[in-house]
Amino acid sequence: MKEQRWLRRKDERAPEILDAALACFAEKGFAACRMDDIARRAGISKGTIYLYFESKEAVFKALARRAIGERIAAIAGQLEAFDGNTPELLRLVLTMVGSIASVSDAVVLPRLVLAEAGNFPELAEFWRHEIVNHGLGIFETIIRRGQGRGEFRPMPPEHAARLCVAPLLIIMLWRGVFARFDSTPYDYQGLVETHIETLLRGLATEART
Repeated sequence: MKEQRWLRRKDERAPEILDAALACFAEKGFAACRMDDIARRAGISKGTIYLYFESKEAVFKALARRAIGERIAAIAGQLEAFDGNTPELLRLVLTMVGSIASVSDAVVLPRLVLAEAGNFPELAEFWRHEIVNHGLGIFETIIRRGQGRGEFRPMPPEHAARLCVAPLLIIMLWRGVFARFDSTPYDYQGLVETHIETLLRGLATEART
């Protein structure tokens, strides 16, 4: 029984470290946050962290994969199984991603990448390849699906994909930088819904406008 408790605790340790790292990154930024800070917040020794992660950069990458990368993969897995029309699919995906952008604590991660890309270009490169490219790939797939079915008008899918995500990036930026100055909380859900309606009108063929 004691061995089972130890194994269970060992399995729980990595998520606890990542939770502590997210809080530290949000408070101090990536450059100023030290492994000691993460260890202190997690209630463990710094040496324990190195049993799971070889560096602070590895902690950040694991955070990004857990908080965002896994959700992108889950959404991508739903595309082939979806049998409705493409506007419904795009609405579903944008609603899910918009909800994540509006409430998840992980929005601090893209803000850190933007703020510290000059000093840590390897993090920006990682974010581009593992997060941005996969996310844009989902939306390009949806746009091509709609065009192939005659539901969306012809346009470069790579541009349309970026239009899909642009307001979601605004939400992340606003939450991380400007929200504390709002006299009343901004209606992120309203922005997402307005974005979806505007985008679908712009993508629609003339017959569907």
